[in-house]
This record gives sequence, C-alpha cells and structure tokens, in this order.
Amino acid sequence: MSVSRNSTTVPHSGNLQLLKALEAGLRQVDYTVEGVEALLGQAANEALHRDQLVPALLVTRQLAAESNHRLAAVVRLWMLGSVVSGAELDAALPGTGAAGLAAMGLIEEYDGGWRGTVDLRPYGTDGGPQFWVASDPGAVQRPGVLRQDHVLGVGQASLNLAQFVDRRPVDRALDLGTGCGIQLFHLLNHARHVVATDISERALAVTRFNLMLNAAALELDPSDLESRVELRRGNMLDPVAGERFDLVVSNPPFVITPRHGSGADDNRFVYRDGGLAGDEIVASLIRAVPNMLSPGGTAQLLGNWEIRHDGSWDQRIRQWVPEGVDAWVIQREQVPPAEYAGIWLRDAAEERDQEQYIRSFADYLADFESRDVAAVGLGMVWLRKPDGGTSIVQRCEEIQHSIEQPIGPAIAASVARGDWLAARSDEALRHEYLVVAPDVTEERHQRPGAEHPGVILLRQGAGFRRTTLLSSELAGFVSVCDGELTAGQILTALGALLEPEGEDFEAGLLSRARELVRDGFLIPAAFETGRDDGDDRDDGAPAAIQADGDGPQEPFQADGSAAASTD
Repeated sequence: MSVSRNSTTVPHSGNLQLLKALEAGLRQVDYTVEGVEALLGQAANEALHRDQLVPALLVTRQLAAESNHRLAAVVRLWMLGSVVSGAELDAALPGTGAAGLAAMGLIEEYDGGWRGTVDLRPYGTDGGPQFWVASDPGAVQRPGVLRQDHVLGVGQASLNLAQFVDRRPVDRALDLGTGCGIQLFHLLNHARHVVATDISERALAVTRFNLMLNAAALELDPSDLESRVELRRGNMLDPVAGERFDLVVSNPPFVITPRHGSGADDNRFVYRDGGLAGDEIVASLIRAVPNMLSPGGTAQLLGNWEIRHDGSWDQRIRQWVPEGVDAWVIQREQVPPAEYAGIWLRDAAEERDQEQYIRSFADYLADFESRDVAAVGLGMVWLRKPDGGTSIVQRCEEIQHSIEQPIGPAIAASVARGDWLAARSDEALRHEYLVVAPDVTEERHQRPGAEHPGVILLRQGAGFRRTTLLSSELAGFVSVCDGELTAGQILTALGALLEPEGEDFEAGLLSRARELVRDGFLIPAAFETGRDDGDDRDDGAPAAIQADGDGPQEPFQADGSAAASTD
C-alpha cells in the first residue's frame, strides 16, 4: 500500500507560552462552532459536515479577497486544507504568527505558503465550554491513502459513543483507545481521575497536545496533568493490567479486516483495525473488560459483530458475556458484506488506487465467505459488574429508528428501573404506584363503525422512542396508572370488571407491566415524587375503569414512528 503523505510531524505541547497564545488567538477570532457557522452560513457549514469542502472554500476565499478576514484564514488553514500565506497567519494569530505555529508543528511550508499539518477544529456541546481538537488531516483535505498510524478526528462514531455514555460522577475512568482524546474531554467532566491508553505513540502525542491546548476549559493544571490524567501506551488492556475502574469507555479498532490476501497485517490502519480476525477484537473486550471493573462499575463501548447465516444476530454475542456480568447490547444497523467492504475501503481513501481497491474488495468478500458471514452488525454494548455478584440484565435488542441524543440519560434511567424491578417480587410490585411517563402518547386504530379499536399503540417521544402494542386489557391498566392506585388495586378492579376466564389474567398483565416499566412507558411513582415505597393505601377498587382502556389521550407525536417493539 503506497502512502503519498510526507508529513510525519505531530503537534508539540512543550511550550506553554505558545499554547496559551494560540488559545487566546483562537478565541479572539471566534474560532468556535458558532463562529464558524456564522462565517460560512448554514448551507456551506452543513456541506462541510458532509465532507463537501467547495462551498466553504468559495465563501472563505471571497471573504479573504474582500477584507483579509482573520477567521476565514484560520478556517482555510485547518478545516479546509488550503495554503495560506505567512502574512495572513501573522495577522490572524499575532500571538504566535506563522513562526510560532510552525514551532508547534501545526503548519509546514508548502507551495509558496503554509498548510496545516493537522486538522484543528472547534468542538463544543450545548451549553458547555468550547474546545479545539487536533487530529490528522482527512482524505478530503489531503489527497491520498491515509497513513497507517493516522490519528482520527471527531467522527460520527466518536459522537455516538460520547452520547451513549452515562455521565454520573465516578472516581476512576478508563478511555481505552483514546485516539485524539475526545472521549477523555467528556470523562474529565465527571471523573476524578482518567487513564487514557492507545497503541499509537502519535495518537498519545496528539491527545497530550489537545489536553494542553484546552487545559483552561478542562480545568487542568498544565504543569501537573498526571494528577487528573495519565496517558499510557500499549495494546488494548495491557497498560492497565490488574487495575480496576468505575467506568470504562471505548471506541475500539473494531473494523473487521481481512487477515489474508493483499491486505497484509503490517499495512493495517491502526485507528480502526485491532489486528485480530473477524470480530474477535470486540469479543475479546466483552470477555475481558468486566475484569477491569470495580464492583458496580460499568463499561460502554462501540462494536461491530459478524452475523452468520446459521444464527440470529445476537447468538454469538451472548456467548461472549462472562457469567455473572450484566449486559445490554443495542444493534443499530445491519450491513451486507459487500457494502461493509465498500464503506471501510472508502474510509481510508483506498479507492484512489483502482487495482488495489479491487484486490482489497475481493479479500474482504473471501474473508467473510470463509466464516459464512451473512451481515455485519453495528451497535453499542453496555456491561456492568454487579455489586452483589449476580447478573440481572441480559438484554439484546435491535433499534434501527432514530433515538434521542444524547441517549446516555435514558440508558441510566432504564438501568435504574431494571434494578428497581429486580428488587421486587410480583407480590411486592402489586403494592407499588406507577405513572405513565410524560413523553408517552397513545394511538388507536379501528375500522369505521367498529365498537372497539383493533390496534392500540403506546409511543415514546423521548429516549429510545419505542413503540409497543397493547391489548385492550393492558391499555385499560395503563390508562389508570396516575400514581393514585397501586398496581394491585388496578388489577383487582380490571378483574372485577372484565371477569376473565382462567387464572393467568393478573399474572399476565403484571408481567407486561414489568416490561412497560423496564422500557420507560411506565415509571415508578417513587422515582417521580420521592414517595416512600412503604406508603400503604386502602386496597379498594377504583370507581370505574373502561374495558377498552379509554381515557384522556394526548395528541400523537409524529416522531414516534417506529415499528412495535418485539423485545
């Protein structure tokens, strides 16, 4: 595999004076998420996020020609990969000038001017501080196949993981495979101490630079980073062997890559290829990471897994989870082998060499065929080492529709409800008060002239935005869950009204009520009001419950358009 990139530099973080001057200069020109959007306009900014650079290039070139715009010069240099003159850089960032930027390894001389050796761009979250994140330039900025030790920037996978993680305060956290350090930024907001590992020396150098540049926003002491952050080089869990963490997060090198044919191991892209056959990198992490967790500790990671022709998508994943470990796997997408091969060959710009692309594509197809792979699943994995040593969560579900972001709070809330349910027998649950979650609406369908609806759906407008199908009896149960009657009181009243045959009526409804609580359609009233779980009320029946569950209904929300849940 030929590499056309000749830059071997990494940003230097040793000169604190230059780093502070750079930070001040970036703030002065408003090199922020909002500042760049205002500069480019909505259309060009959205195109830039789709890796379409031309609209932004046209805007910034016109601004530079008309007014020598300082922010436009910075955007052209680091976000668009353009050549910028030394005079423009001296004017845009006078605290460092071109000479200071070169001394930090952020630019290099090229074609009579200067071009960025890094992609340095603003990053921020709603209401949070603004950061700048350095990484290697992508293929759209610097033509040619990526370096094997390419340091990836903030991509969609990074954002997905950041939105997936539960942000409760923890003592010790591990960022496994830190890359450019973006997960580390988030962890520092809720972890007392973080260890970040990577097999790539260049990745750790980039991460250190990002920490030092953003030390003020991250509330770090640049002269004593180790008091909050440790950067360690090594393969996977080797650098932290024998240690324990309250939280582990990882966007690991999960991409399935052929281990034979023209794609030799020494040509692998370190940022995405863990060097193991098939999906073994994800399997090995699911098996090993729980051993790194403190009691009650959790791990959240992204992954890809192979789906064989002879089994369900989750069959092999369940076998990877160690005994006594809580696990929740969410598959977001399934991709056929040919499509998967195309995605990752284009990711590294390998299609620029047509013959190599054809050989690599053939290697992918042969590799998948050798293991009878029907598709590749993409998704998220949550693991927990139970404090009491007994597993209570074993769940695999497929959610392909749009969900609320960040989804981390919904993950944490669902786990809390699951723990609450696990601590209560059916008899105890009968004495609990339940309420319908505020984002839940009901939708009914019936043929014209029909006395009762043929289909009753509950939809969530937030969180996982699930949809579930209700029987008329269950709809009746839900319609009375307003926190005024216990589950047992409602069941008794429904039984008296409907006079069902058989002895499984109440048990069946209570089982479905558990599912509704687990999925967030119903919420324990104690969660909402702080009511004492021991609060005991008269177990009398309500005055009236309609058999088909009719009751006050809120308007249907259009964004709850998912198929009925089958999990």
